[in-house]
Amino acid sequence: MTKLLVVETSPRGQYSVSRNMTRRFVQDWLAAHPDGEVIERDLMDAGLEFVNAAWLQAYFTPAQHHSPEMANELRLSDELVAELLAADYIVIATPVYNYNVPAVLKAWIDHIVRKGLTLGFDGRGLITGKKATVLIASGGIYTEGSPIQNRDIASQYLRLILGVIGIKDVTFVAGGGAKAVDLGEETMEGFVEKLGADLAQAASV
Repeated sequence: MTKLLVVETSPRGQYSVSRNMTRRFVQDWLAAHPDGEVIERDLMDAGLEFVNAAWLQAYFTPAQHHSPEMANELRLSDELVAELLAADYIVIATPVYNYNVPAVLKAWIDHIVRKGLTLGFDGRGLITGKKATVLIASGGIYTEGSPIQNRDIASQYLRLILGVIGIKDVTFVAGGGAKAVDLGEETMEGFVEKLGADLAQAASV
């Protein structure tokens, strides 16, 4: 059974463009993979904490020497890594804040980039043979030809990180100009529909 891991990051619920993009993508993915299983990881409800001194101490201590407290520090990180390793296909849906990803997504990344688990001690990514799609909703438009294309830090960063852990097959669906929905210039349904062909294509592989 093919497993799809969906990582959601927006705090806006039904008003989130990226979450509405996800719903459309998952609908198309299930149509293309009727026997597939969807695992949802909503980072707004995950209880993620930023990496701190106690976490780092546990991280740099060999597992056989972990105290119960150290094991507890890494419990959620271990769960997130296992979830990622078990998936065949990963979808990350995110808004863009000040040209980059939300802090909660950066926190998830810090928890899943783990030496010996997702990243080899030689610097090579250990997650191979998987595909990823990144769904990005942004107020600005950063696609090729845009005068602010060089500000597209979010997609550059996510492509880099996914590549570092070994995921090279990455598709981006850019929902630029999403502020039109917030300003009432366009409906949510109409905005997502414009991305329909790109979402369907990404979901069909």
